[in-house]
Amino acid sequence: MKVLVSGASVGGPVLAYWLRRHGYETTLVERAPAPRKGGQAVDIRGAALDVVAKMGVIEQIRALRTTMRGMSMVDGDGNELMRSYEETVSGGRFDSPDIEIMRDDLTTILTSASGAEYVYGDSIATLDQDADGVDVTFESGGRGRYDYVFGADGLHSNVRRLTFGPEERFLHHLGTYVSIFTADNFLGLDHWQTWFREGDTGGALFSDRDATVMRVNLGFGAGPIDYDHRDVEQQKRLVQERCSGLRWEVPKLLEAMWKADDFYFDAMAQVRMERWSKGRVALVGDAGYCASPLSGQGTSLALVGAYVLAQELGRDPVGAFDRYEERMRPYVAQNQALALENPGQGASPESVQRAATSITLD
Repeated sequence: MKVLVSGASVGGPVLAYWLRRHGYETTLVERAPAPRKGGQAVDIRGAALDVVAKMGVIEQIRALRTTMRGMSMVDGDGNELMRSYEETVSGGRFDSPDIEIMRDDLTTILTSASGAEYVYGDSIATLDQDADGVDVTFESGGRGRYDYVFGADGLHSNVRRLTFGPEERFLHHLGTYVSIFTADNFLGLDHWQTWFREGDTGGALFSDRDATVMRVNLGFGAGPIDYDHRDVEQQKRLVQERCSGLRWEVPKLLEAMWKADDFYFDAMAQVRMERWSKGRVALVGDAGYCASPLSGQGTSLALVGAYVLAQELGRDPVGAFDRYEERMRPYVAQNQALALENPGQGASPESVQRAATSITLD
């Protein structure tokens, strides 16, 4: 069977890996012209650790983990308020089995392991399905027919829009926006995180495996904002306007933001849908059930969802989507609830671990 997967971040390559193991011929199409670089630190927890272990890549992932020594929090002038050598906001306690890794390191490993065909710089323009398959036209003008099409293309999923309708029906904003980019490590961070906040505006700085650079998060609280999620210049202006009142090193960070070629910006939002499939099209990861970065579980949801979907298709295509939803719904609900448990401070470690292990994989 021929399968098309839209999106080459986390869920897409993992879905491709397992589908190929079940005999499916899989192609991934990705709008970006090349594998995306940059991004924040992401976490692999609970059942998701089982997925990467079954793929045989867990040791590669462990080798590239962030190995943070600790974190500090500072006030608006950069004066330290607290520090910890036992945990970080992003990765949790150091004595947990969780793995924190930079997003681009993880996607490089997963892409290499998938063994699938990748088509970069293109995207799906139309989907027309019948009882036997899906006819696809691409933005490049190409055409193809597939037995199944899967959307692993993120919060602003193109497959979801073409199949289920406008994203406004499914996105639920959580009142926060975040930007992520790389800057010179002028603070000399060494396996360290520094967090700062003034009112509803703030950010975090992370050291990188490359000691010369650091990953920067700048964010702010606000209600729904009308912006183009593909217009990077517009997004940078938004961050500049909202964060220009911050002191300490923020003026330097904003200057670095304008030079960054790996800038990312989006709303903290959840995707909530009654169904993740329609006919021969289905969604996985953020496209169908984004929990938002506030949950700390977006990557794990994508890893587990891709595994479960492929497993059910390999077991028997008839009824596979129903079984996928039946197994994933309770897990998704618990992990989405993490983002809402304690706004502004994050869910408790105990809640995170309960949610992360709330599904059993065969």
